[in-house]
Parts: sequence; C-alpha cells; structure tokens
Amino acid sequence: MTTELPFSQACENNKTPILEVLRSVFESTATVLEIGTGTGQHAVHFARALPHLQWQPSDRPDSAHLSRLRLELAGLSNLLPIVKLDVGIKPWPISEFDGVFSANTAHIMAWTEVEQMFQGISNRLTLNGAFCLYGPFTYQGSFTSDSNQQFDQHLRARAPQMGIRDLDDLNRLARAEGLVLESDIAMPANNRLLVFRSNGSAC
Repeated sequence: MTTELPFSQACENNKTPILEVLRSVFESTATVLEIGTGTGQHAVHFARALPHLQWQPSDRPDSAHLSRLRLELAGLSNLLPIVKLDVGIKPWPISEFDGVFSANTAHIMAWTEVEQMFQGISNRLTLNGAFCLYGPFTYQGSFTSDSNQQFDQHLRARAPQMGIRDLDDLNRLARAEGLVLESDIAMPANNRLLVFRSNGSAC
C-alpha cells in the first residue's frame, strides 16, 4: 500500500527558481535552518541539490508531522530530522546557524510572530549569515498585482492578524535586529525572495 504524501503545487512550481538563488547565497554556508517546512518538498529538493550544507527543517509543533515521512524517505545524509519550532517560545531548539530559509510564512504569522522570528534569527545567525524570506510583499503599501491584493483580502478574512507584509516594515524590523537587506529578487507568480545579511549590530 502506497502512502500519499502531503503535497503543495506551489512548492513544486517555485522550488527550481528559488534553488537558483540559494545556490549563490548559500555557497559558503554550512547549516541552514528552514522555518516552516510544511510538506517538506523544499527541504528535500534543496538538500539534494546542495550537498555541501546541512539542512535543518523545522515547523510549528502542530505541523511538524506533515513533512516527517517525506524527509525520511529522501534518505539524504545532509537532511536532518525535523524539529518543532514555535518562533515565540524560548529557547529555540537550534542554538546557531549560518543560513535561514523561510517560504510563505510571514503573511500567515501575526506581526508579533514576524517580530519574534526576526529576533530569534538575529540572536542565532552567525556574522554575515543570510536569511532568505520568500513570499508576496507590498511596497509602500501598494500591491504588486491584483492577485496579491485578492490573496491579502482572503487571508484577512480568515484571520485579521494575517496579511501580506510591507517591505518597509520588514526593513525597519530587520535593521533593528542587525539584519541588512542585501537583495530583493523577483520570482514567479508575483512573489519575491528577500535576502537579509547579518551584520551583528542589533539595536
């Protein structure tokens, strides 16, 4: 009997263009923490393509089970077992890393949780380490497409604390935590990949 694994078509669609950026950003990286592993499709794809690094999947305690079987079946020595991580609960289960990747998390977190994610990353990311944040964003309060505006309305109808985040707000938060926006890269389907770099100067 074949077990059907949880599957995300969005992950399948965006994993290749994301990987092309990560190849460069994580070229000299040893350990990457993924926040919000979800189905595990990104984790398996990236760990297989980037064998020089250790990929550490993580997800909220109520979601960590979704990727476990896929990660185990991959059989990759550099793909670590998933850990349970709630960004608002201290201490985090990982004490240090030199890279972070998170996809489509900021708009489903409450803003307080986004702040906690940046704070937790800043406290544990090594100097010059990179934080790659993928998803849709607004610019000075403006949406980049009608579909993103509709998606934002859908999110806020589900839960008022959700919503697409503005780059200016993320930039202010990042700077306060000693993270500098290094790149803002256009991705398919009106998404972006933001690359923040740790400079060790948190306020």
